[in-house]
Amino acid sequence: MADKDTLINFAGLGSDDDLSSPATFNPYDQNPTITTRYAVISAPYEATVSYGKGASLGPAAILEASTHMELYDEELQSEPWRAGIETLPPLDILRLQPEEMVDAVHKASAVVIADEKIPVLLGGEHSVTLGLFRALKEKHPKLSVLHLDAHADMRAVYDGTPFSHACIARRMAEEGAPLVQLGIRSMSQLEALFLGDGGTGDILNVRSYQARQLRAGIDIKEVLAHLSDEVFITIDLDVFDPSIMPSTGTPEPGGLLWEEVLTILRSIISRKKIVGFDIVELSPVEGNAAPDFMAARLAYRIMGYINKSIDSINQEKHNKE
Repeated sequence: MADKDTLINFAGLGSDDDLSSPATFNPYDQNPTITTRYAVISAPYEATVSYGKGASLGPAAILEASTHMELYDEELQSEPWRAGIETLPPLDILRLQPEEMVDAVHKASAVVIADEKIPVLLGGEHSVTLGLFRALKEKHPKLSVLHLDAHADMRAVYDGTPFSHACIARRMAEEGAPLVQLGIRSMSQLEALFLGDGGTGDILNVRSYQARQLRAGIDIKEVLAHLSDEVFITIDLDVFDPSIMPSTGTPEPGGLLWEEVLTILRSIISRKKIVGFDIVELSPVEGNAAPDFMAARLAYRIMGYINKSIDSINQEKHNKE
């Protein structure tokens, strides 16, 4: 792993000065002609983790793995980096209290949003999500949330704090965002009672789909109908089955596979405006880099899906002119 003081740019972008290469998108390049669509924010934090440790190492592991990706995406037949990816220095939040950390992520995210970039937050435990969510909600009052996770994260308080990773979905719902959960397969009895119908109910404008329901088949139109036009996607990597994503603090059996998750993301991103996304809860395991690489590929693929959606909208506008 790189020295902790070395900034690794997502996908290795910004490594040289050749303007015909991906290195064009160096966040420290003063060339005013260079624009970027995405800003990657690293949030190395794990103060409220409740089982496996190491989530604070997740952002650096994802960035390092990303430098080994092919920049050409074989599914999309394009190079998503060409839309521009800026990698910001990691946030200095490791020793902050949870509420202080949320404020710090909020401020950093607000700067990115004000600069009209799409924020890409890399965690870190899931509690980092609240800061980005709040910044996006300020910009997009009708924001909705697509939440992929193994856990409901609907606790009011956990381990004495409402800012725990186990409370993130509850906080976003209480702060007024329509929320769709996909892939859920673990919750407390209180969470199940709160959601209703054995944890699959509709409360506080939350619609929760368990992993077994997804496999039985759901109508994607139901999901789309529950989401507003502007969507924030938050992905806890434990939504994946531990057979392909063992590097997470609280793995749960019966998770989703790579193509199942991509099918969901393709369907949503092609029909909604994605204003930001995060990938959280990677706890790297020494000697097993595959999950790190998978998380990096996931971030890059989502960028590609967003690019395709934006390009499609722009083409439709052009055709109408």
